[in-house]
Amino acid sequence: MSKEQDEKPVIGMLCWDGTGINLSQLEVLPGNSTNPDTFSFPLTYRRVPGANFQTVVRCPDPRVLRASISAARDMAASGVRAITTSCGFNAIFQAELAEAVSVPVFASSLLQVPMVWQMLCGSQAVGIVTAQTACLTPSHLEKVGIDASVPVRIAGIGDTGEFAKVHDDPDAVLDGGKFVDEVVGRARGLARQHPEVGAFVLECTDLPPASAAIRRVTGLPVFDIVTLVNMVYEAVAGPGFAKP
Repeated sequence: MSKEQDEKPVIGMLCWDGTGINLSQLEVLPGNSTNPDTFSFPLTYRRVPGANFQTVVRCPDPRVLRASISAARDMAASGVRAITTSCGFNAIFQAELAEAVSVPVFASSLLQVPMVWQMLCGSQAVGIVTAQTACLTPSHLEKVGIDASVPVRIAGIGDTGEFAKVHDDPDAVLDGGKFVDEVVGRARGLARQHPEVGAFVLECTDLPPASAAIRRVTGLPVFDIVTLVNMVYEAVAGPGFAKP
């Protein structure tokens, strides 16, 4: 019996709808947030009409927020006990989504940044690896509790070869190994440029396939959407879920 048959999902994920720039090639990588095999428990996935790279990352669209709220309410009514999203840039919608439903909402892995910083000594900073540095604004950070008192160092992968390729061409063939190597290289470069970085938080939900390699290469803790989903799952469902 599959894990989907064993257990009713308690975590729901709001996802892009597959239109526009959607980076769908990255979904097949083990560790990607929308790959069901990433987790040792089932999730329920809901595509949000109009949600894609343009309307969430580049220009957050109020219509997408409204559609996300509607989908979140439907999932909560169906018995889902916590809700996340498939893009860390939904940080901009965190407050509105959390206010709209009676179950916990964690719209972005960036919610972990204040917690991670509290784990570090005062001279250290949190390294954030994001899909698009130019699009990650102070408003995104503030919406998830990252104010000026939280030191962060940010690097983006938007100009790396494999990410740029699938961003520009929906039919491009992804080299998954090269993609991971490029993400690791960007994180390693951030740590070298800023030796005060004491841990990483990966904003982009496409980046967890590189988390293990970043930990190995840099020797630093790495937090991402997978670590956050696992934590919330154990909080709402209790301990004992099957470890991979």
